[in-house]
Amino acid sequence: MPKYVYDFTEGNKDLKDLLGGKGANLAEMTNIGLPVPPGFTITAEACRHYLGHGGMPEGLEEEIGEHLADLEERMGKRLGQADDPLLVSVRSGAKFSMPGMMETVLNVGLNDDSVLGLAKQSGNDRFAWDSYRRLIQMFGKTVLDIDGELFEHAMDDLKGEREDTDLDAADLQRLVETFKGIVRERTGRDFPADPREQMDLAVKAVFDSWNAPRAILYRRQERIPADLGTAVNVVAMVFGNMGPDSGTGVAFTRDPGSGRQGVYGDYLRNAQGEDVVAGIRNTVPLQELETINPEAYRRLLDIMATLERHYRDLCDIEFTIERGRLWMLQTRVGKRTAAAAFCIATQLVDEGLIDMDEAVTWVTGDQLAQLMFPRFAATAGNHRLTTGMNASPGAAAGRAVFSSERAVELAGRGEAVILVRRETNPDDLAGMIAAHGVLTSRGGKTSHAAVVARGMGKTCVCGAEELEVDPHARRFTAPGGVVVDEGDVISIDGGTGAVYLGEVPVTASPVAEYFEGEPAGDELVRAVDRIMTHADSVRRLAVRANADTPEDAVRARRYGAQGIGLCRTEHMFLGERRRLVEDLILATTPEERQAALDALEPMQTGDFTGIFEAMRGLPVTIRLIDPPLHEFLPDLTDLAVKVALADDRADGRADGRAGGGADDRDRRLLDAVKRLHEQNPMLGLRGVRLGLTVPGLFAMQVRAIAAAARRVEGACAEIMIPLVGAVQELEIVKEEAERILAEAGVEAAIGTMIEVPRAALTAGQIAEAAEFFSFGTNDLTQMTWGFSRDDVESAFFGTYLDLGVFGVSPFESVDREGVGRLMRIAVEEGRRTRPDLKLGICGEHGGDPDSVHFCHEIGLDYVSCSPFRIPVARLEAGRAALTCAQSDTR
Repeated sequence: MPKYVYDFTEGNKDLKDLLGGKGANLAEMTNIGLPVPPGFTITAEACRHYLGHGGMPEGLEEEIGEHLADLEERMGKRLGQADDPLLVSVRSGAKFSMPGMMETVLNVGLNDDSVLGLAKQSGNDRFAWDSYRRLIQMFGKTVLDIDGELFEHAMDDLKGEREDTDLDAADLQRLVETFKGIVRERTGRDFPADPREQMDLAVKAVFDSWNAPRAILYRRQERIPADLGTAVNVVAMVFGNMGPDSGTGVAFTRDPGSGRQGVYGDYLRNAQGEDVVAGIRNTVPLQELETINPEAYRRLLDIMATLERHYRDLCDIEFTIERGRLWMLQTRVGKRTAAAAFCIATQLVDEGLIDMDEAVTWVTGDQLAQLMFPRFAATAGNHRLTTGMNASPGAAAGRAVFSSERAVELAGRGEAVILVRRETNPDDLAGMIAAHGVLTSRGGKTSHAAVVARGMGKTCVCGAEELEVDPHARRFTAPGGVVVDEGDVISIDGGTGAVYLGEVPVTASPVAEYFEGEPAGDELVRAVDRIMTHADSVRRLAVRANADTPEDAVRARRYGAQGIGLCRTEHMFLGERRRLVEDLILATTPEERQAALDALEPMQTGDFTGIFEAMRGLPVTIRLIDPPLHEFLPDLTDLAVKVALADDRADGRADGRAGGGADDRDRRLLDAVKRLHEQNPMLGLRGVRLGLTVPGLFAMQVRAIAAAARRVEGACAEIMIPLVGAVQELEIVKEEAERILAEAGVEAAIGTMIEVPRAALTAGQIAEAAEFFSFGTNDLTQMTWGFSRDDVESAFFGTYLDLGVFGVSPFESVDREGVGRLMRIAVEEGRRTRPDLKLGICGEHGGDPDSVHFCHEIGLDYVSCSPFRIPVARLEAGRAALTCAQSDTR
């Protein structure tokens, strides 16, 4: 039978999976001789059984009873003993810190008899009745699910204008009776007087709180797995509410906001822990404890130093002083701001507590990303219009514009603009690039606007549903009837989702300026520089960029890119060139088709030349055109309406001439749009299928690549064939490409994207023709799950996340069990066929921290991501190299 209960003397800090963070650290502090009240931990395994089976596991009740008896023997009194009661706290404690998300019950064991014993033993009637009212209040709210405001209102009615500490024992005794009446009225039963029943019900309530809505939301935000469960800690009570020589507090061994060393924290006299958290009374700075209780203060500083040396990190500490004696109730590696994380890591290196390898693992790519975005200097006094989804961090202010063209126009004049749309599409790319930020009233974190904005490092707020966006009238209406017209200034906060009227001052990120080439200046930037330099020295994964223009390529190289892993050629066919693509589609003879291709080829050559020059000496992987051709044509409805209206006007002409109003090109385009229309274009005529059915299209692109490579000394071209599902498709395209390259005297590797499940499953065959694989995980995820990324988020992703179908969107982080398994198969079978097969990833996942670690684990050679995410990928690649075979034991 599994062991479900551990005494604090049996555990240690490395057992967080089993004992949770709080239990493991209480055991650790006990083992190193710090003053910790005795107690025991009920494991997270017991919680998982309880939640999965609807009841406690067999033998748990007896095991709890044995440990309770040991605790009673050690303390010399029984739980709830009438003349001298042992009281305990029942506290949650999951593997990962979830502050305030789950439940705690203090003073378990008090009843109408034991409260009198507590008063006698303590010599303090007020303390005893205060402890009893706290138990009923916390138990009623947490265990019995009574609205906590009922207790608060009752207390407020009794206090009047007085403070909590002004209530005497008689007041608190009356309050206990009032609280018991609330319990009786709301539950139909008396407050449970049996101490063991109180403890058992409290344990179950803590287990149940793992699935409380706020806990689920927090886990989703922090990407904490939903199936871990929480441990429960049963701890002998020590009391901070026994008088002015008692109190409770929270301390940090360093400033969690900046990383600066010093004494940081708060203290509250004559109080229990929840008083500090609830903020119902004003605390004093921790430094004042030196005056209040010099001996306890000195002891606390000694313990803080001991814990920081032992954990080798910033520690967050909760403590209580009972009649002058200091007790440690909790410690954990403290949460800190992103800036503090980098500064503290390098400080610990300089102090000799950790080495640079560890410093790299002490920080995260998410923290680095936070440091790179601009932010508002302050928002106080600004008019908040609404709040949407914080899709891409940062802060941006500018004139509201409602079309991509207008954004480009005003940005060309040097004006800052915010592109406002109901939702964005690929045609808005130019406007998104030109804008300082993007605001949409629809969509979520995996919408087009969010994905593209994150990739570009562009501030974005999506799904601001309270805004009524009217792109034709060029305005939006906010709650309260506030109308924002084109040209009005707005500000958006991608970190919070807030949208403001008017300009909120923005300050640039010194960390982003460092990556742009500015010298390392202040302490934070110097810390980032040291950690990034070391991460680069230890990582195995190369980091490339997804870049489609010379400007993107130049920026990517500044950010540390070691090449381009994805150059999307379809982005080169937008704007004025769209008409040439229309000519290609409308061609009815080989001569017309070739004329259209001939017009496009020099433009493509120029595009590739600029990118090769920017990446001289580094590999550039160019994906041949992928999307369906109809994406380059006008919208079917818009074009049909245009032709129909023109025909109506022609029919009404007095001279009776027919056929006027719409030119022949519009009619031919409408016919082409209808002919090329597909029910599911993402699974239709695109990628390699397009290259095989439109003669000369891929050949034109290969000729342009070859011509550009010849122009640029040091050009290193790699040609990638998209959407291959069968080796025969690749062989046909490769044969033609190799002939063109040979004629031009240019060498270039030819490979394919693995984005169709069949390609992953037949990777051994495909590797016979492919010199490299690049995993296109955006499409691979869509096809593996059967999801349409453009549709599923608004339709049911929220429900799936709530139900725990997945903990994080598979479009944000690689689905290891499904998509990841296909990737593993492709890696293993591809390298079995071709041992020197180069492997990379170029989907949106290439810049996701967890996905970078996965790519390291399965043996990829590089990850490729948007330029702004390159520093994140570099850091995470270093962290992956250092932690791949380790687990986080802090």
